[in-house]
Amino acid sequence: MDWNTPLETWLINGGYVILYVALFFFAKWLKGTFASYRLDEQLTEYDNNAVSVSFAGYIVGVTAIFLGAVTGPGTGVIWEDYANVTGYALGGILLLNLARLINERLILTKFSVEKEIIKDQNPGTGVVEAAVYAATGLIIGGSISGEGGGPLTALAFYGIGQVCLILFALLYERLSPYNLHEEIEKDNTAAGLGFAGGIIAIGVIIMKGVSGDFVSWQQDLTTLGLDIALIFVYLIFVRFVFDRLILRNSNLNTEISEDQNLGAGLLEMIVAVCFSVVLYFLL
Repeated sequence: MDWNTPLETWLINGGYVILYVALFFFAKWLKGTFASYRLDEQLTEYDNNAVSVSFAGYIVGVTAIFLGAVTGPGTGVIWEDYANVTGYALGGILLLNLARLINERLILTKFSVEKEIIKDQNPGTGVVEAAVYAATGLIIGGSISGEGGGPLTALAFYGIGQVCLILFALLYERLSPYNLHEEIEKDNTAAGLGFAGGIIAIGVIIMKGVSGDFVSWQQDLTTLGLDIALIFVYLIFVRFVFDRLILRNSNLNTEISEDQNLGAGLLEMIVAVCFSVVLYFLL
């Protein structure tokens, strides 16, 4: 059947919107199932901003996965395409929930993430967890988009992406003159925002490297490797530019670690994300 008429296009897209809503509620239920706390209770009864920020990042990740699935391999048969999108999106959402464990055990390793988010309601920890969710969702969404790939390529690129996020976290902490974990644990939201911006930026660039049609392992991994090398170089460059050109009358590290300047942390985050978006379109 020809699905090119405007009415049929609207009906097809309406079906995708309904599918997204269904997947959204599934993702929310799954997050609540894996969590040791009641999500709705933290969001409303306790007004826990750390959980709200973390959940917001989770929503971004879920949306990125859905959009990647929609732009993935198609058959031309609408019901088969719906089934493919559902399958890839469900698998991606399951992988997204692993990001919380990766964040707790391999990125923010020097304190209890759950304690900081639930008991202390630490927004700095919440924004880092949100960034991990968002970056992971971007990576998954990119890995399942385009033609020629499949579950195996998606899993491979997902694994590479998670390794890159972990390596970035180690490098960021080493380059920071202040103790990143200590600052975040002290409820320093500015430190969390700056770190989160770098994590999202990494996710954007890795998404660029894994998006599109799968050609071959050699070509795709080579392209991804070059993109990853570039983004790690960017980390040093962006912090230098930010510190020297944007905050000319002060020091970024002083503003974040000593003054806990929320505005400085937010600016570092936005500059990092914007720079990665520019690279996304220019690479």
